[in-house]
Amino acid sequence: MILILLALLGAYVLGSIPTALWVGRRFFGLTDIREHGSGNAGATNTFRVLGPKAGSMVLLIDALKGFVAAYFLPAWLVAQGAISPEHELYYKLACGVLAIVGHIYPVFAQFRGGKGVATVLGMMLGVAPATVGVCLLVFVVMLLVFRYVSLASMTGGVVFALLQLLPQFRPAQPFMVYVGFVLAGLLIYTHRANIGRLRAGTESRVPLFGRK
Repeated sequence: MILILLALLGAYVLGSIPTALWVGRRFFGLTDIREHGSGNAGATNTFRVLGPKAGSMVLLIDALKGFVAAYFLPAWLVAQGAISPEHELYYKLACGVLAIVGHIYPVFAQFRGGKGVATVLGMMLGVAPATVGVCLLVFVVMLLVFRYVSLASMTGGVVFALLQLLPQFRPAQPFMVYVGFVLAGLLIYTHRANIGRLRAGTESRVPLFGRK
């Protein structure tokens, strides 16, 4: 039981690492990235405020937080004999969700974090990797067509949920359907301000191929 509690706590603490905040401070002398751009401590705002190099670094680390929590921590519990292999998926989900919660409400940054897109992506890689390629393709197409990161992220999340309705894309447990829709709902919730800006026509577009 102690090992399980340590793994769950470790997942939240791992997710709480405020990557955008620390990268901005350490490498760019930015006191708090949440005071710039969209006010968000995530990869998208880092791309917008600090450029592609910093944004890519934050994106990679934030995705790794979700992947390590959802894949390696449950595997460690199995190796230690703390849980049985048939229960590993449940702990993948629990650790992944706690990492996402940590990213959105980080204990190291006054509980004001990012929107969880990259960390959800990392969790998906650890839990249901077969869906990731399709979701990324949808994300890229939506981004190229509309140039809204928020819209592309939410659409990718909804596609992930819909793919769980197809047995070939989800693990054997049918409850993954519910998990998919919960994750999609979480992404939509964290993007509620973006939805308002999209409806008002004031959401910022990503410049691509010289288009602004």
